[in-house]
Amino acid sequence: MLRIADYQSAPDASAASWIIAGLRGFAESVVSFVPAGFEAYGRVFHPAWRHEPDTPVLWREVAQANGRLAHRGMQWPSITGEHLDGYRHPQPGIWDREPDEGSLPRELAPALVSVLSRHTGNPERCWFAVWEGWGCLAFDRAAVPAFEIPNRRLLLFAGPITAVGTSLCESYFQSPSIWWPDDRAWCVETEVDAMSTYVGGTSECIAELGARNDLEAMTVEPSDGVMWASDQLNPPP
Repeated sequence: MLRIADYQSAPDASAASWIIAGLRGFAESVVSFVPAGFEAYGRVFHPAWRHEPDTPVLWREVAQANGRLAHRGMQWPSITGEHLDGYRHPQPGIWDREPDEGSLPRELAPALVSVLSRHTGNPERCWFAVWEGWGCLAFDRAAVPAFEIPNRRLLLFAGPITAVGTSLCESYFQSPSIWWPDDRAWCVETEVDAMSTYVGGTSECIAELGARNDLEAMTVEPSDGVMWASDQLNPPP
């Protein structure tokens, strides 16, 4: 059995079978990230950062500063007016570092744990899947059970819900890509190329996430788009 911080390798990948069955396509909609069938879905926006001192910046603040509309389907290039040329163009005075991509920011983990632990009967028994392609994973990938979803191969670990606050990498913080409790009461997903984390759960659970002051979260529809071009209310980048 392989141990990394508070994670331990799963005995096999069978716990992920419902994830495989529940996803719909690749990057087409919210249910391409989180399995279909939940009562409600939410989107947690990863904050941008302004330096000296380091201060989190909400997407709605960036949208307002750029004369864009903050809404559940907003996309980072559309609210910043950024060209998709492979370069990053900070906006001094508004934001200096863009939102984390592919990992739930460590600063947000306690808030999610606080809410989600109350919405499962199994907070001490959760499953955590991480994309095998992260170069920072300093362990033998062959020693960890794996499963596949569209365009991604994931390695499966187990542990308490609080494990999500520890890193799967040594060099920098890397969260799991998908995690859920043993009773499948909710599911959290941070896609490799996404600056947001999506959550499926009960209406009450998703409403609690949206009501927190330490998260920027909104309720979304399972059919909502998730790609840069899916923002239909702001000018395209």
